[in-house]
Order: sequence, then C-alpha cells, then structure tokens
Amino acid sequence: MCFAFTPFLRQFPLHDVKYHRLPLPCSKIRAALAALTILLAACGAANEQPAASVEAHPVVDASVQRVQQASFTETASGIGTVTARVGHVATLSAPAQSRITAVLVAPGDRVSKGTVLVKFDPIPADAAMASADAALSAAREAALRAHRLVDAGVSPRKDAEAADAQLAAANADAVAARRARQLAQLESPIAGVVTRINAVLGANADAGQLLVEVSDPAFVDIVVSVSPSLATHIRQGQSVVVHDGAAVGSVALGEARVERISAVVDSNSRAVDVRITLNNPSRTLRFGESLLCEITTATHLDAIVVPEEALVPDGEGFRVFVVDTAGVAHATAVTVGGRNDHQVWLRDGVNVGDVIVTKGAYGMDDGSRVAKGNP
Repeated sequence: MCFAFTPFLRQFPLHDVKYHRLPLPCSKIRAALAALTILLAACGAANEQPAASVEAHPVVDASVQRVQQASFTETASGIGTVTARVGHVATLSAPAQSRITAVLVAPGDRVSKGTVLVKFDPIPADAAMASADAALSAAREAALRAHRLVDAGVSPRKDAEAADAQLAAANADAVAARRARQLAQLESPIAGVVTRINAVLGANADAGQLLVEVSDPAFVDIVVSVSPSLATHIRQGQSVVVHDGAAVGSVALGEARVERISAVVDSNSRAVDVRITLNNPSRTLRFGESLLCEITTATHLDAIVVPEEALVPDGEGFRVFVVDTAGVAHATAVTVGGRNDHQVWLRDGVNVGDVIVTKGAYGMDDGSRVAKGNP
C-alpha cells in the first residue's frame, strides 16, 4: 500500500522538478498531496498493529507448579462448643411452688457432692410436715384401738383392716412431707462446676422450674453443628483433630473421634449436631469454649492435588491457568472434589504433568504470558 502513490510521481519527471517549474495546475498538486497524506497515514497505522497485539497478551510475573498425584485427606471443619457429657450433668429444679430465700453459688463455682446451692422458704414445708406427723400419730392410735376391739370381739374384722389402710396412707403423707422439707434446699448430687443458674433471690419458683445445672468437668464432649448435607459424610468413629481455639493452624489439643451424630435437624439452627469425644487433652477444657474440629471424612490415595492459591473463582465454578510450552497461560475449568487447609482435590480439568499457575493466578487473563516459564 505504501507504493500506491507511484503513478502520481510519474506525472512529475525529476528533470522537470529540478530545472523547470511544475507545469501542472495547483488543483492537481493539492489532490496528489492529499492522496499521499492518506497513504502515509495508512502505512503508519499498519506499523502500529504489532504493538497493539503485544499489549493484548501482557507478561505476568507468576509462580508455576507441575501437577502431581498425591494422597488427599478430605475433611469437614466446624466450630465446636465444649459441653458436659451425657450422664455427667445434673439439673436441679424447685420441688414445689415456693419462694427463694438464698442463692449460695454463681456460674463457674466448683462444688462438691452435697453442697447446698439454693434455699427456699421453709415455713410451708415445716407446716406440712407437722400436719402429716399429727395425722400419722392419730392414724396409729386409731389402728391400735381398732385391733383391741376386734380382739375383744366387739368390732368386726373389717374395722381393723380399714384402720390399717388409713395408717398406711398417713405414713405415706408423712414421708412425702419430710422429703419436701429436705428439698427446701437444693444440694448438688455430684461434684462439678455450676454451669447454669436461674435462681433469683426473693423470686417465686414454680414446681419443676429449672434453677441450677452442675456438670462434671472431668467428662466433657465437643458438639459441632454441621449442615444436613455434610452430616451424610460423617460416620461414628471417624478421626477428628481438635485445635486449641477457632483459628486455622492453631495448636492441636489431641486426637478425638466422632461419638454420635444426631438423627434430627435442629429447628432453630437448621443444623445437625455431631458429638465428639476428646480423650486425654493436652490441657483442661472449659465449658462453653469454642474449638476448631477437623473431621476426616475420606482419604484418596491417587488424587490430583493442587495448591489452594491456584484455584480462581469463575462464576459458580472454578478454573486454573494451564501454562503451555510457549509460556502462555490458558484458563481451564475444573471440578473441585474437596479441599483442606492448603490443598484442593480436582476431579477433572487438568492432568498429571500439566504446569499450572499458583501464586499470581488471581487477576490473570486468558492468554497471558508467564514470565518465569515452566518449572
């Protein structure tokens, strides 16, 4: 294209340009100059096209790694709460409607078996016990009198039998009254820690109202709430690693195992509770503290494993950048089979031996060139 203006130059012989005035009119000269200007501009645009193509594939400084097969442990992580083990927690309630006159403990206090926790107003219980004792004494005298009359032949045998029945009822009432008097104060049935208290000094407590909870700190479990879909992959007896705290990478407290999986979904959280037993922890666990639990759900021996930083979100899926022999990165869609702290198991999308971008994958475009090349 740059030589398309040659016919115009033929109209101007060199000897005419050098030794004579141009014989052509000014209009032809202006047309020739305009055409020449357009052709030169086209040549300049053509020369700029390679630079634009270079900018479309920028060079990116990134790290690469060759895909290999490795053993991959699939885990399910969740934040668990330390709770009392079933059978080692006592909940105490009011035996009857009464008024609270003393609260002797607070949450977190250590108590021994028999320690008095809460006291109630003893006057109604004392009065009921006195009435029951009086009724028992009268029933006992009536039974003795009825037996004497029967032995003397004055009264029929049925009168003695009725007196014995009244005596037994009065005795039962007296036993219940004495027991109610004993329950005028709540005593801890086990040694442990007060984990809950709802008693308020001077308040009226209804019969059966929960007032105090005592748990044994020597027997604790960790309860993790997981989604119903994740609970289907968890089995009783699976290995669990419990970390000290709720952060990834914290110190492990020891090995644990799944004790049981709840068969129902919690109506409030819409989750399934998984109870984990930790034997011989490296430190004493406290009720209510949060711990990170990693449950081993499956182990794949020959899995395609890539670093987590190589995975790039792509809409609802994921992709990685595969680098060819020329150093060009190609975006490739992959299917994630599972992941743990730092690795991702890919079901398909890449093959063993492929070179993928690890550090620097975020922000990379399809067709970019990798500066560091192949490993």
